[in-house]
Amino acid sequence: MQGQIVPGSLVQMTIRLEPDALLLVLGPRPVRDVGRWLHDGLRAAVVDGRLEAGTVLPSGRDAAAALGVSRGTVTTVVDVLVGEGLLVSRPRSGVVVAALPAPPSGRGATAPPAPPGAVSVGTPDPALFPRAAWARAVREGVRGLGDGDLGYPDPQGLRVLREALAVHLRRARGAHVTADDVVVVSGVAQALSLLARLLAEGRIAGARPAEPVRVAVEDPSSRGALGLLHDAGLRTVGVPVDADGLRADLLPDDARAVLVTPAHQFPLGVVLGPARRRSLLAWAAAGDRLVLEDDYDAELRYDRRPVASVQALDAERVVLLGSVSKLLSPALRLGWVVAPPRVVGPLVRAKRHADLGTSVPEQAALAALLASGAYQRHLRRARLVYRQRRRALLDALARALPGVEVGGVAAGLHLVVPLPGPAAERAAVQGLRAAGVPAEALSGTGVDRAEAGVVVGTARVREADVARVVAVLRAAALTGNQELVR
Repeated sequence: MQGQIVPGSLVQMTIRLEPDALLLVLGPRPVRDVGRWLHDGLRAAVVDGRLEAGTVLPSGRDAAAALGVSRGTVTTVVDVLVGEGLLVSRPRSGVVVAALPAPPSGRGATAPPAPPGAVSVGTPDPALFPRAAWARAVREGVRGLGDGDLGYPDPQGLRVLREALAVHLRRARGAHVTADDVVVVSGVAQALSLLARLLAEGRIAGARPAEPVRVAVEDPSSRGALGLLHDAGLRTVGVPVDADGLRADLLPDDARAVLVTPAHQFPLGVVLGPARRRSLLAWAAAGDRLVLEDDYDAELRYDRRPVASVQALDAERVVLLGSVSKLLSPALRLGWVVAPPRVVGPLVRAKRHADLGTSVPEQAALAALLASGAYQRHLRRARLVYRQRRRALLDALARALPGVEVGGVAAGLHLVVPLPGPAAERAAVQGLRAAGVPAEALSGTGVDRAEAGVVVGTARVREADVARVVAVLRAAALTGNQELVR
């Protein structure tokens, strides 16, 4: 990997890293998972500035000998980091550390402050996007398209993608699904918007109503999802959530549908329990109602295999919604709906009227990513990274705020930290956003109740950011305690 920096490269200075210095950068070599150790160590060193822009890495042969790993392991890791944009490879010139955007101050990896609401608490770290694998999938997917695929797309979605999604959802989510049950959409937001309008107009789940249709929602819930339902003319009624998820016994009889996040409830992070699932489906069957299952964070479970979808228990009444926004990127605008025939037909017609169908090259690329196994490999890598970041933040919070209980299961891309009052909540949200960490007020997610706390997006909180995040939350908690004393 040795070489000189060539004119016009992404870096400005030449520093050669000696092979023996790699161990100082990476730390002790583990007995197992040396590829992960090498990837995470190099990545962290580039992001936090310990490996400066312009540093020339040792050759693959020299690095492998110094670290006691195979040359293939080194090559694979370097390829991944090049695909992530952290390293730059120049033919006959070697591999160097890329120049990253400068942080607002110091040498940390903290992102520049984002305007309120600019970055959702549930979005992934864009630096983990598998650029190299996606580029290959685009080439493979487009190469497999016929001339007939390049006209206006099938509004239900490209057949090869619907088949690949059906296979994936059967394996990963236990869903009862074939390609004919799948409708490809531009993310869960579009799916909810289309389904909400169909419900409001009585085209699914009952005849056209004389009054606005009522839909049950979790309380607390996603404000974005609620906004989509309201925009379609629906009336929402909040149903409380506790440690076992939605209180299905409190579902209203006059609601035509319910929107739930059973795999990892947003924002509280709990899982819908088995008894609640049965009660939910009994409610749906009793009134010929629909369950809209947002498969939120379903594949990002860190301590055990994710629970199967509720759709697996009743494919006739449950409509399953999912997307690649959490695992890959929300920029792709790719999602899916798995629905019974009585919903698929109206949904496809609504999709056609909305935008004439989703972009075919992106659909073909996702199909290729799923078929090649690259999607599953990225999922495994993302789980490891996000689990480590979540654990590091939880451990630090336990030390700094021992009296604060962070609820929810080990899953997803956010945490909820309870706080003693509105002043603490405001201070936490403002402080975290100023630090470049996605955050929103827990009280803002309530439908009929408001509890103080902060929803923290954890996907981008790297090791170098943990101390700052904890300091903000500790200061906010102290602010709230002082307010309560007064």
